[in-house]
This record gives sequence, C-alpha cells and structure tokens, in this order.
Amino acid sequence: MKANKGNSQLASSVNSHKEQCGRQVKRRHLRAIGLSIVIAIVITAAVALAYVCVTHVMNHGTKDSGDGRGSYYNPRLDKDNNLDMPKKPIVYLYPTVDTDVTVKLGKPEEITVSYPTYDAGTGWRVLAKPSGELVDLQSGRNLYALYYESRLLDYKFAVEGNGFVVKREDITSFLEDKLARLGLSEREAEEFIVYWLSRLSEHEYNYIRFATMDEINQAMPLDISPKPDTTIRVLMTYKGLDKPLAGVKEQQLPDTPTRTGFTAVEWGGSEIRD
Repeated sequence: MKANKGNSQLASSVNSHKEQCGRQVKRRHLRAIGLSIVIAIVITAAVALAYVCVTHVMNHGTKDSGDGRGSYYNPRLDKDNNLDMPKKPIVYLYPTVDTDVTVKLGKPEEITVSYPTYDAGTGWRVLAKPSGELVDLQSGRNLYALYYESRLLDYKFAVEGNGFVVKREDITSFLEDKLARLGLSEREAEEFIVYWLSRLSEHEYNYIRFATMDEINQAMPLDISPKPDTTIRVLMTYKGLDKPLAGVKEQQLPDTPTRTGFTAVEWGGSEIRD
C-alpha cells in the first residue's frame, strides 16, 4: 500500500511538472508570436514611411539649402525652375550607301543622358547603312538609333494660342495621323506612340503642339556630317488637362516632307510646365 501511494505521488508530481513546462512553453510561444507581430508592424511602417519620403523627394525635391531656389528644390528643374525638357529624342539615319556619319548636338552641356555615350568633343561617330542600321565606331555595337535627353537652360516651351486639345480616347488615332503628316514612317511613329501613349493617357485631355523646325533648332541644334539631303525633326510639346482648354486654334502643320537621298529623322517630346 505504501509503495502504491508513493508511486501515485511520484506520478502526480511528474504530471504537475509536465503541465508547468507546457504552460511555460505556451507563454514563450505566445511571446514569440507577439514579438513577430510587433516586428512586422514596425517593418511595414518603415517601408510605408520610406515610400512616402521617396515619393515626396521625387515630386518636390529636397529642402532648400539657402541658395535661393525656393522652399523645395527638384534636381530635375533648372535654375529658372524649368523642367529638363526634351524626353527621348532619338535619331535615325538612312544614307543611300554605307556611310561614316558624325552627329553633333549643339548644346552638349545640356545633355543629361545618352546612348551610346555622347562625346562632347567628337559627337557620335557611326557607320550608317541604308536600312537604318548603325554601327558605333567606338564600341562596335550594332544600333538602330542614337538616343539622348537634355535639359533646356535657355529655352522654354509654353501653351500657345494654337495647337490641339485631344481627348484621352483619341490620342492613338491623333498621333498616327499627325506623325504621318510630319513625315515619320510607320515604324518610327510606332516607337513614338509606344513611348508617349502611357504618359498622355494619364490625363483626360492633352494640349498638344508640335514645335516648329526653327524652335527645335534653337532648343537643340543638330549637326550631321555629311549633311543629309532630308532632315525631319519632330518635337511634341504637351500639357495634361482635366478639362478642355478653350480658345486654342488648330495648329497648321507643314506639308509632309518628301524623303530624298540621305535622310535623318529625329523625334522627341516635352511636357510643358508653367
């Protein structure tokens, strides 16, 4: 009887110890879960804060450093608060025979990005083929066009009395028609539309005006050697609108150029900020 009683007490003690250990394990487990939740909340909040900060800097820049640029300075804006304007100007070359061609931009100091890398001294030097294929004479890489972006320090586009006010749903057909009128091939027009369509589609309406050749040459002179027989430069300026802009007369575009001989083509666009 005593042995049985001792065994019963031992079993009871063991069970009690097991229950105590189980409770401790559960408490540790709950603490771990709670800590994980807190960490997840902190990380989520940090990511959200970082996103807000990055978005703010992208849209507004950093705080003024006392240089007179205002309460916020965006590095994409120049000293006169003008956006670095022409976006994705791209140059195609179509000689009649394989030709070594040099392309120089008149304001290399305003170039922000280029491909192939633009040399301010020599410009771009390529072997151009009638098909439009290019070979960069510096790297030997095969290309189909020359690309750059720039910021205009001494020229600014604005909403003028003439142009076009285009609904979002009409953008594609509008560009197809006007780009053909301005001399772009279907392939060139497709590349233009693919690049600009999403940007223009952000707005219910867009004021669109195509810069004249004189305006484009003032904004960024282009020197090509040997000189092309035909040069086509298309620069679309635009401003997104929430509603139609009244009083805009339809812009009269020049006659469609005829491509003869060695032909050079450039297209780009610029958002109007005022």
